[in-house]
Amino acid sequence: MTDKINEPRPRSVSLKSWPAGERPREKMISLGIENLTSAELLAVLISTGTDRLNALDIGQELLRRFETLEQLSAASRTELMKVEGIGPAKALILQAAFQLSRNMQRESAQQKLNFFKQPQDVARFYIPQIGHLKQEVFICALLDSAGKYLHSETIFKGTLNAALVHPREVFKTAIRFSAASIILIHNHPSGQLLASPEDLRITQQLIETGKILEIPVQDHLIIADNQFISLRECGCQF
Repeated sequence: MTDKINEPRPRSVSLKSWPAGERPREKMISLGIENLTSAELLAVLISTGTDRLNALDIGQELLRRFETLEQLSAASRTELMKVEGIGPAKALILQAAFQLSRNMQRESAQQKLNFFKQPQDVARFYIPQIGHLKQEVFICALLDSAGKYLHSETIFKGTLNAALVHPREVFKTAIRFSAASIILIHNHPSGQLLASPEDLRITQQLIETGKILEIPVQDHLIIADNQFISLRECGCQF
C-alpha cells in the first residue's frame, strides 16, 4: 500500500528541532519500526539532510519521484542521485537496503525449496532475483528425476534472441549436472507479460532439442516485476 505523502514541512526546520515523538528514529524506538511510514523509514536510512531539505523531505521526494517502493527499489544509483540530498553514499545505502530485502525473499524461498511442483514455486524463487532487473536475463533451472531442484545457470544477459539462447549452451549445463529435466525462466524488464513471437520460437526450439536429448523442458516462465506467466499454462505444448 502506498503511503499518503504529506506536503514537506518548512525546509528551514531541521529534524533535530522537532519534538522527539515526531522524529523518525525516536518514533521507531518508542512506537516500533512497523509504525513508521515508508517516508520515515527512508529518512532513517538517509539520516541527514541538506540546507534546504531534511531527511524526511528527501524520503518524501524519493517516493514522489519514483511513485512506488517497487520502482524506487529498482532505481539505479544514477537515478537515485538525481534527487536532491542523495549523493553516492546515500544511494549505495538505499540500494543495499533494497538488496537485503530481495536476499531475504530469496533465502526464504530457498529454505522452503525442495520440489518445483507448480509454476508458482518457480516464480517465488526467481522473482526476487530477476523481477527488478532492467536487463533481460535467461536462466535454466535443472531438476533431477524426482523433480527436485539441482542447480540454476544464467545462460545469457541481453536482448533475447535465438542466436544467443543456443540449445548447445542450455543443454551443456543440463548434461554436466545430469539433470533429468529443465525449466526455462527469463524476465521482461518492460513489464510486459505477454510472450513475444521470439519467446515462443526459442521455447519450441529448446523443447524439440530436449526431446532428442531426453532432457525434457517442463515449462518456460516469463517474469515481469512481481508477476509471471507460465507458457505451459498458456497452452504451449511441452
